Amino acid sequence: MTLSFTVLAYTDISQIDAQMWDRCFAEKGGPCLTHSFLHSLEESHSVGGDTGWLPYHLCILQDAQPVAFLPGYIKTHSYGEYIFDHAWANAYAHHGQQYYPKWINAIPFTPVTSQRIGWVDAQPSWNDLPIIIEQVKTFLYEQHYSSMHLLFANEAEQIALQNAPLLHRLSLQFEWSNQDYTSFTDYLSYFTSRKRRSINKERKKVQQQQVTIERLAGAEITAEHMAFFYDCYRVTYLKRSGHDGYLTAEFFTQLFDQLKDNVLLVLAKQGNQYIAGAMFLFDDTQLYGRYWGALREVDGLHFECCYYQGIEFAIEHGIKRFNPGTQGEHKILRGFAPTYCHSFHSLALPDFEIAVDDFLQRERIGIKQYKAQCDQLLPFRQISDTPTDCTNM
Repeated sequence: MTLSFTVLAYTDISQIDAQMWDRCFAEKGGPCLTHSFLHSLEESHSVGGDTGWLPYHLCILQDAQPVAFLPGYIKTHSYGEYIFDHAWANAYAHHGQQYYPKWINAIPFTPVTSQRIGWVDAQPSWNDLPIIIEQVKTFLYEQHYSSMHLLFANEAEQIALQNAPLLHRLSLQFEWSNQDYTSFTDYLSYFTSRKRRSINKERKKVQQQQVTIERLAGAEITAEHMAFFYDCYRVTYLKRSGHDGYLTAEFFTQLFDQLKDNVLLVLAKQGNQYIAGAMFLFDDTQLYGRYWGALREVDGLHFECCYYQGIEFAIEHGIKRFNPGTQGEHKILRGFAPTYCHSFHSLALPDFEIAVDDFLQRERIGIKQYKAQCDQLLPFRQISDTPTDCTNM
């Protein structure tokens, strides 16, 4: 018997029951997939309107009953996704075709591997996924979207999607893993002596510039802290990119109101004046480095706020993984290991899909070689070595 599924689209997450949504993504979605987080993006106009991110969340129905949800957006550009397909768009344009609009299954501006398909039933129907994906493709292509893209799928989804009618793309991020370290000093004891000295020297340099660090979480964070952080975020984006950033001030206000218990704020002071900050989101198992900004440049401060403070927080709270964000080979020497990310793609035009499939197969070889090279750069000693007492080093 062939299962029959239908697809329903929502252009506003508030149209979907918040409790049902959060139950579907409770296990492996993380704070960035909560109804509150996605609603904050929409209510603050960080997505929607003329941003190029139009909410288009999909509900999969069987016999008129919801069985799964896919957070999604119609895109009119490829910015803020971090799985780069600009070359595909250029190829379409070169041949007189329209690549945009396209549909993506992703979290805006959030290159984090986590759940992408929320199942209503506690036991996911993985065997049904290829049929569901085929139905989603039909639904989208009938509306003349050029393509569909599932970005940063988690491990269970990655395995199940191998059997779906999609192209598999491999990419790389750098992630920290907590091996039951008892302190930052204990963590550094697993480094080679040269790499350990380099980290300690880097941290000491920040202290020597009369910088102190405050780490605030949950109820310790005030509205004033959040307002200051937004200034840092906005000014930094303005310097680098010529605009105020993807996220509005209202988004940070709503994040403060709705998800304060999942927010870690690291603020840097020089003398009595705040000068920089980093914002993280976290749950019981993972820390997510999300945003950074500075009003004043201090050598080494970015590494201190965005990496070392995050590692210390994860160790103190027994958090197993720390994803500091996309790209950045400088993370390797600080103990962030190269980790594969998985995305899945389909293009409505068969000739382009064949060409992209060929590209992805060749790209995959390069990604695997790059990962092997990165593995060789990690700062850890041989595993058979005895940890070093580096208290005074």
